[in-house]
Amino acid sequence: MMFLNSNNDELDLAESHEINVTPFIDVMLVLLIIFMVAAPLATVDLPVDLPASTATTHADKAQPVYVTLQKNLSISVGDQLIRSGNLGAALSQATQNDVNQRLFLRADRQVAYGELMALMDRLRTAGYLKVALVGLESSAP
Repeated sequence: MMFLNSNNDELDLAESHEINVTPFIDVMLVLLIIFMVAAPLATVDLPVDLPASTATTHADKAQPVYVTLQKNLSISVGDQLIRSGNLGAALSQATQNDVNQRLFLRADRQVAYGELMALMDRLRTAGYLKVALVGLESSAP
């Protein structure tokens, strides 16, 4: 097929060797919408009348042990303020010498990161390797 431009010269149309992906994208979007609608319907909520258990519930015997680092760098185990050198003894007393018990570490927001890491090193040196950091939940990101 030939075309003429304004000067009556012949122009050839260039052949396009590219694949048109627009129909493919349209099909994929339709499939995505179908799966988004069908996925919640795939989870069936069947009413089941479960039998009751006669086993007694086991209450957690051990109260959590909180280690608190305050902004003035004083350390508390539970509610008891301790001296820096007595950390190991206070932890042994609070955990009944159970080094496998998890400790919950709380630190004031104004405590320097290095001070918190130093306290964690001291807990590790005392043999307590299970340490959980405690924070407040925030509703705003």
